[in-house]
Order: sequence, then C-alpha cells, then structure tokens
Amino acid sequence: MTSRTPATRSRKTPNRQEPGRLRGIDAARGLALLGMMATHLLPTFESNADLTPTWIGLTFSGRAAALFAVLAGVGLALSTGKDKPLEGAELSAARRGVALRALVIAAVGFTLGGLEVNVAIILVHYAVLFLCILPFLGLGAKRLWAWAAGWILASPLLAYLLRPWLLAPEPPLKLGHNPGWEDLGTPARLLADVFLTGYYPVLQWLSYLLVGLAIGRLVLAKALVPVLLVAGGTVVAVAAKTLGVAAMEDWGGRAALEKVLNSPGYPLGSVLQVNLTGIPQEGSWWWLASAAPHSGTPLDLLHTSGVAAAVIGACLLLGRLAEWVDLDLLLPLRGAGAMTLTLYTVHVWVVSGFYLKPLPGGWTEDGMYFVQAATAITVGIVFARLQWRGPLEWAAHAASLVGRGGFKAVP
Repeated sequence: MTSRTPATRSRKTPNRQEPGRLRGIDAARGLALLGMMATHLLPTFESNADLTPTWIGLTFSGRAAALFAVLAGVGLALSTGKDKPLEGAELSAARRGVALRALVIAAVGFTLGGLEVNVAIILVHYAVLFLCILPFLGLGAKRLWAWAAGWILASPLLAYLLRPWLLAPEPPLKLGHNPGWEDLGTPARLLADVFLTGYYPVLQWLSYLLVGLAIGRLVLAKALVPVLLVAGGTVVAVAAKTLGVAAMEDWGGRAALEKVLNSPGYPLGSVLQVNLTGIPQEGSWWWLASAAPHSGTPLDLLHTSGVAAAVIGACLLLGRLAEWVDLDLLLPLRGAGAMTLTLYTVHVWVVSGFYLKPLPGGWTEDGMYFVQAATAITVGIVFARLQWRGPLEWAAHAASLVGRGGFKAVP
C-alpha cells in the first residue's frame, strides 16, 4: 500500500478550507438567498384590515437583500487582495474583470426584467453597484470604513432632496417595473430609477458594498474578527432600530408622517415595520428618522448593515466550528451560496410562471417556498460536491478572467 503525502491528505479532507474562499461567506450568501426567496413567496402582511406584519416580514424584509449586497462587497474584497488591496496594473486588471462581470449580471437582470412577475429583481441594480464600487477597490479597511460612514449619513439626505425633482415631470422619472432591455431606449428614466426612484436605489445602496468591502479588507482568518463582527454588528443594529422606533412612536414621528400622507386609516405603523417601498417619502424631514425596511434612511442603512455584519461573523464562526469538528456543517447553505446568481435567476423564472395564476391543486404558498428552498439547497450541495460552478457563475467568472487578461475554462 502506498502512503499518502500530507499534501494529498489535505486535498482529500472534505472540510479543509478551499483556497482563497471562506466557506462562511458562501453560507451567509445562501442565507440571504433563502431570505429573499421567503419575502417573494410568503406573505409579509396578514390579510386583515390593519395589515399586521407576519414573522417573515419582520424577520427578512429589508435584511435579506441588504445582506446580499454587503456580501457582494465582501466578495469583491476577497477577489482583489483581501486585507492587502491590489495596486497598479493588478488593480487595473481587477477593475476590468469586475466591470465585465457586472455586464454579465446586468444582461441577466435585463432579460429577467421582461418577465411578468411580482418580484422586485435586484440584478440590474446589483450590476450598477459593481461599476460604482470600482474606484474604491484600491482602498484599505480604515479609509473604507470612513467612506461607508459618510455615505450612510449623506446619501439618504441627497436622495430626499433629489427624489421630488425627479418625480415632478410627467411622466415621472420612475419606471414602475423591473428594468428591461426596452428601458435602454429611455436612459434618463432608467438611470433615475436605478439610482434614486426605484426599489433598490443605488445611491444609498452603495453604502452596503462599501461596508462589505471594508469587512472583506479585515483579516477574516483571525480568530477575533468574526467575534467583533457579531458583537459590533449586533450593537449597531439594535441601537439603530431602537432609535428609529423611538423617533416614530415616542417622539411624534409617525403622527407627523400620517398628517403628510393624509390617508386616514392607512396602516403606516405596520408599513414602517415591514416595507416602506412605494410610499412617497417627501414633505417632512421625519422620513429620515425612520428605520423602516427599504426606506434607505441612515438608520435603515445602519440597522441592515449591522445585521449583515453580525450574520457574516456568525457564519464565519460556524465555519471555524465545522473545521474543528471535521464536519461540513455549512454545506447546505454554502452550496447554494456559491451559485446564487443561477439559483436566483431560476427562482424568479419559476415564480413568473405562477404570476396572476392560481397555485396548482393542493399547493400552498408555504409549500411552494419549501420546495424551491429545498431544490436550491439540493442543487447547491450537488454542485459543491462535484466542485462545479453554476452556469451563470461560470459565465461571470469567464468574463472576469477576460477582463483581467486571461481565460481558462474552469468547471
């Protein structure tokens, strides 16, 4: 019997860290995917007069998508030098790679935008965020934290000032639907919607990529860093939400906003807990004091960024535990998390097939979610075990390699 070398043994051990990849990051990305699927398929409000929030709405609304965006920043940091950002020609090549990857994501997003579906598709905004983050890829952690703090504070104020001006024309500079290929014919309207008036306003959402980039520039392999992410993220998230609730409920914010809306009986209290999308945030500075999901205010950005940091830290700690017990505890999540572009795309396509149609006999919304979630997890496990990239991940990776100046087919 021939003996194995230590290098051979490390390759055969399934729980060894993959080169250049932190499994906890993929697991967090898998959680974000499942959370976004939950908000798409399960009710976020009870079907009663006051729209009582469901636990799905209270848990995932705003947080799952923000985690997805923060993880995009973390991934960009890991691919551009980790805690030591690239410089010179290497940085330029990396920026070209990210830009071409963004074009692939945008193409998928524009294609999905042609579907009739009751889902706010994030991919076009996601691609634009990749392009907007390019100037920041060469910065270290300290400068990125400063930029993130400044952007979280300033971008909501700028958005509050600009939105009324963009919505004043007739028709307003707002799409009212997911961006599709046809919207390239009206670039001003498309850009206004993507940056300010749409579901995922890039102006404020760049905060998430800056936070993620700053997290990725930390030495994530150090034992203390995940603990600090959990503790610091939790403190920031709780403080921001507590302050937002106090501003609305104790200091008169909600009463002032109800007067501005002038819609007697409208359940603003419930909406502030789950989703502020579609509410015209104008006419009162109190809008900026809310921590409501999808409000894009400083407190919302702080709360959701804090939650994302805590989740990432917890997943990194679970990854450490998995290595310690030599058991791939994160496989169900990290498998799906490594191919979110493909799984998200298939999810949106499947949901579009049931738009404005009754569910098949015997099916419920809960059942539809669990089938899709279980399928995503199963497919992710298979691809992870076979060490395959998802089809769309392969295309994005190939584009990135072309941008960096080299290409080789990697399964």
